[in-house]
Amino acid sequence: MTYASFTNLPASTKLQAHSFDDGRAIAGGVGWSRLTALLVVAAGTEFLLVAGAAYFAAVLYHRVVLLESPDSARYILESLLISTLELLVSTGLRQYSRILTQPRHVFLWSGASAVLLVFSFFVSAIFVLKASGDYSRATVIVQAGSVLVTVLCTRAIWFSVLQPAIASGLIDARRVILIGDPGHCLQFSARANATGIRTIRSFDFPRARAASLVPAHPDAGQAPPDVRQLVANCRPFRVDDVVILISESDCGSALALAAALSDLPVDVHVVLVGSIDLMAVSRSTQFGNMVTMRIFQSPLTPFSRAIKRGVDIAVASVGLVLTSILFVIVPIAIKLESRGPVFFRQTRHGYNNEPIRVLKFRSMTVMEEGDNFRPATRHDPRVTRVGRLLRRTNVDELPQLFNVLLGNMSIVGPRPHATSQNESFNALISSFSRRHNVKPGITGWAQVNGYRGNVDTLEKMQRRVEHDLYYIDNWSVLLDFKIMVMTFFSKKAYWNAY
Repeated sequence: MTYASFTNLPASTKLQAHSFDDGRAIAGGVGWSRLTALLVVAAGTEFLLVAGAAYFAAVLYHRVVLLESPDSARYILESLLISTLELLVSTGLRQYSRILTQPRHVFLWSGASAVLLVFSFFVSAIFVLKASGDYSRATVIVQAGSVLVTVLCTRAIWFSVLQPAIASGLIDARRVILIGDPGHCLQFSARANATGIRTIRSFDFPRARAASLVPAHPDAGQAPPDVRQLVANCRPFRVDDVVILISESDCGSALALAAALSDLPVDVHVVLVGSIDLMAVSRSTQFGNMVTMRIFQSPLTPFSRAIKRGVDIAVASVGLVLTSILFVIVPIAIKLESRGPVFFRQTRHGYNNEPIRVLKFRSMTVMEEGDNFRPATRHDPRVTRVGRLLRRTNVDELPQLFNVLLGNMSIVGPRPHATSQNESFNALISSFSRRHNVKPGITGWAQVNGYRGNVDTLEKMQRRVEHDLYYIDNWSVLLDFKIMVMTFFSKKAYWNAY
């Protein structure tokens, strides 16, 4: 890397510094940051609690189940080994620091994965060391269960404490210096501040005149004075990161400046102005023998789709068995009140925007679809008395369990809209069709958060789409089970059910 891009700077160029701090520029830059200290405390707390949980679980198992009193020193070394392995696995996988970037369920799932890995190591260790003779399988299982609960509870508490503190500014997640146009620095700083990233200073970008036409400097290994001064100015603040904000014409100069900033013990970032939203959803990935920037990816891997499909088949099968009596009672009630078929089939958009036929218990006196479709409203005269009860209790959706078994729907996913609704809102809401990148569901994240029923305004549909896209981008088996539970027990799941 050469510094030719900076050799054409005018002799009078001055590096302009702009202050962003509130008196904390140097304070907190020495030693550990407050967040780092809290993460160390979190790790230490988890270590002690895991050791205690493993020890007392084993002792209580012997006293309560086996009705014997083990020696008080027994299981101490094993419990410390378990907690040490848990600490090493969690720190090795950088799980504690990811509390800043991961949603709660992903953070907790990583903790559960760590426990599984720890006990795999632990069982292997006691087997290799021939220490498993008097260590029963039941004791290992009890310890694993208690450690799992302890880790999940501890991390849930720390997440609930740290995330609001970071968002409110009580804790600085990271401290940065920005280099670039003052206006761009202000915009970037405001956006970063929302995630606890504090801007300490900003400096103007040292721009060269016609840098591309300047030959390499004879002394290319030495940075120009102004660049060396910029590095020197950054050094006292002891920040975590330096971010260079550039335009397309500054790319060559930015690489040279980044090389100069490598003298600092910080992470150096380069951000192309105007592409922050694009970069936010992109990831560098290996594509053959090349590295590309992947903007979007398929929301579910083949393995994830297989897991989700297995859960769908299991839940739908159990659901049909448990509700089989309703498939006798409901058709009789529908027939006794009004003439017409028991089931209502409607064309809706499914996975990859392909049309599917969705099955429901008939709850209206009409069966509208296509351009004639009109969503139900409060006190809608088209809804029968039986139909009103079915809709309020979500029983009218039960036949869609057959759609799940057929494979064109899932238990959990974005609710499928009538085709006319999709066509209307697709032109008004960006990324609307991305809802169909997974199979539609009988229930969904939007529905259990109160965004169900008639969408008579653009804002209501936007909120629904936002929740659907959140589900797609953060899918996990645990999130699916959470939504299933909320479908039955959350009050919001029954809002606007008419």
